[in-house]
Amino acid sequence: MFTTLQDRLTATFKNLRGKGKLSDADIDATLREIRVALLEADVALPVVKDFIAAVRERAKGAEVSQALNPAQQIIKIVDEELVGILGGETRRIRFAKTPPTVIMLAGLQGAGKTTLAGKLALWLKGQGHQPLLVAADLQRPNAVQQLEVVAERAGVSVFAPEPGSGVGDPVRVSRDAITYANDKLHDIVVVDTAGRLGVDEEMMQQARQIRDAVHPDEVLFVLDAMVGQDALTTARAFLDGVGFDGVVLTKLDGDARGGAALSVRGVTGKPIMFASNGEKLDEFDVFHPERMASRILDMGDMLTLIEQAEKVFERDQAEEMAAKLASGSSFTLEDFLSQLQAVQKMGSIGKLLGMLPGMSEHKEAINNLDDTEFDRIRAIIQSMTPGERADVKVLNASRRQRIATGSGTQVSDVNQLVNRFLEARKMMSQMAKGGGIPGMPSIPGMPGGAGGKGGARPKKGKKGAKGKKGRVSGNPAKRAQQAQQDAAQDVDASPDAPPQTLTELPDAFTDLLGR
Repeated sequence: MFTTLQDRLTATFKNLRGKGKLSDADIDATLREIRVALLEADVALPVVKDFIAAVRERAKGAEVSQALNPAQQIIKIVDEELVGILGGETRRIRFAKTPPTVIMLAGLQGAGKTTLAGKLALWLKGQGHQPLLVAADLQRPNAVQQLEVVAERAGVSVFAPEPGSGVGDPVRVSRDAITYANDKLHDIVVVDTAGRLGVDEEMMQQARQIRDAVHPDEVLFVLDAMVGQDALTTARAFLDGVGFDGVVLTKLDGDARGGAALSVRGVTGKPIMFASNGEKLDEFDVFHPERMASRILDMGDMLTLIEQAEKVFERDQAEEMAAKLASGSSFTLEDFLSQLQAVQKMGSIGKLLGMLPGMSEHKEAINNLDDTEFDRIRAIIQSMTPGERADVKVLNASRRQRIATGSGTQVSDVNQLVNRFLEARKMMSQMAKGGGIPGMPSIPGMPGGAGGKGGARPKKGKKGAKGKKGRVSGNPAKRAQQAQQDAAQDVDASPDAPPQTLTELPDAFTDLLGR
């Protein structure tokens, strides 16, 4: 969603790098570019004015003028101010002292309230709660049936005594749901209310009546992040007519400019509490302002990436895989398949790579990644025998033909997967042993760094005085060192050598998928 804004800000900050001192003209030019970028992203004008004023005041003070690296200090200021307009601190749900906790969802029709109710219930279930979904949208055709389907997919209970589609009293249903939740020991009640195509008094009146009937602990306004400035007008109308405690952003995976997401906190004064960024029920999480600001500035979101990895990777399994990688050849295609399946559980590979710092430069390659390639790779590996997965060296021509036929692919696909797997295993083995990324500068005191064990030695030419390839030393230590140097020269000369810098990793991943 923030692609355009991210590109503009990244380009603006590149112009600052390398300058030992920033003049007032440099700061003014930078702020002018930031202002244009925010306005193009459809951020509300009052929010832009306040943001630029705050950055200008800090940028022209001692905070920047006395900094060793003024450009980085400007970026730090922009990051902190972005966190501020996004809400500052993460806002959590306030649970009732006496269950059940009642959460009421409000918003316009089409904002995604019903689907969001299922996502919220699934998330609460994962937190150890017993949520109950309440079908109080009795106006929209098939809204009740949709909520029942969503509840079934999320594995939670639903209270839907009325058929809906214009039949039933939503206020009575909401009130009865509290009694039902107490009887069935549900500790959280999520009420899905009706919306309209536009704000009207009838909708507001019904929302107020439901609010007064169930006394919700949290009223969440569901905001379609793709609507733009109209969404802010609706948010203000709901705030004045019904009131709400927090905002939930939906459709963050869309191609809108993101102005509503950056403006809603400043316009309404209410925090963004959750964000939905996909169609699957598990593509939903707590909104962290500092992480979103980091993504906008192309600094990645490593905390979210780590949290997602912790959900699917067991510590013992991760340690076992790390040991196999360090040992080299013991990491097999069977291990690779299990890791591949775990990564798929984390979500789209494009979204995962997008959480890494500096990935805006590889946006086109990431966007071209197709998750269906995982299915092709899995089919090839699963068409192998256990022995073939354990040792790919036994794959002769006839075996590869059989595997290609069994997986519905070509022999060239099998060859490509095997070759890429061997290259990736070699690279990951070097990293796991502490050598770091091949070609990256060594870090003193770190494994593989200068002065540490396993440090990469400077390359010598192929025709060094005593390191000439083909001449073997009689000294065992020198002979081992010479063999290492010769092997390094062979890797450097290979057209299929592993990536030499961090920036080549996305391309290497693309190659591994066979694209």
